[in-house]
Amino acid sequence: MNYWLMKSEPDTFSLDDLERKGSEPWDGVRNYQARNFMRDDMRVGDKVFFYHSNCDVPGIVGIAKVASKPYPDPTQFDPKSHYFDAKSARDNPRWVLVDIAFVKRLKRTISLAELKDDPALEGMPLVRKGNRLSVMPVDAAHWKHILSLAT
Repeated sequence: MNYWLMKSEPDTFSLDDLERKGSEPWDGVRNYQARNFMRDDMRVGDKVFFYHSNCDVPGIVGIAKVASKPYPDPTQFDPKSHYFDAKSARDNPRWVLVDIAFVKRLKRTISLAELKDDPALEGMPLVRKGNRLSVMPVDAAHWKHILSLAT
């Protein structure tokens, strides 16, 4: 099993939205490294930390799981979409997505500030200076440690 962290702005798509819908395509990823993680490394059943970004208290708010194999992101072909990519072809799509499904909400938000201040999380991509990826791996030791913080 792999572990991941996926960021979303709560004004755009929140953990509440995911809980209400049950599952949702994780569309709109337009960074090659994040795309490669979804395309090459994510597997159905992998666990995901759901992270609220660009809000008063950014942090991990819940857990989701990967619910589908990667498939072409349809927004890349829609000229009306903010995520339209005129250079992407249907026979060779540039962008993929996976569906994620709600698992549970954490008892509290584990803030970015708390994560950055925790020496046990040194080396975690999220806490590295300048890392702005919306999809990133979490190693098993960091996953376990963060879960221990949620209680």
